Amino acid sequence: MPALWIAHVTVTDNEAYGKYAELAGPALAKYGGSFIARAGRYVQLEGKERPRNVVARFPSVEAAVECYNSPEYQQALDHARGASERELLIVETTE
Repeated sequence: MPALWIAHVTVTDNEAYGKYAELAGPALAKYGGSFIARAGRYVQLEGKERPRNVVARFPSVEAAVECYNSPEYQQALDHARGASERELLIVETTE
């Protein structure tokens, strides 16, 4: 089953987070991920508001988790730590 990687982010250091974004895209692509939504318009209806919201589609939950744990993504994530407040989850889709 395909899966969605959903991140809600508040960027606190634009320069460092920009480096994360440069490295994260290729890491996701390597593991079959593709962006569906990336920092577009949104309407916050409930919960904590985060101004940057990203959704990527992966072939499976396992592929998304493998991407997250990969050396490539962890290298990217090093730039996001301390440069953002984030929530990230992976959810299997019904299609």
